[in-house]
Amino acid sequence: MADLSPIDLQKALNGMDYPADKKALVDCARRNKADDKVVSRIDGLKESSFDGPNEVQKAVFNG
Repeated sequence: MADLSPIDLQKALNGMDYPADKKALVDCARRNKADDKVVSRIDGLKESSFDGPNEVQKAVFNG
């Protein structure tokens, strides 16, 4: 999904406390009024738990 930028992801997860599970990430993105494409991308991740924002970014952009 080339139209999703790392900045979009950072804005969506602003204020997130880690470690976090996927549901917490989705809830945070919705609270931050993230675009639906960002929310669905996070919700579609295979991993269920993340130790920090770098892990989320790797999962979103590297697969």
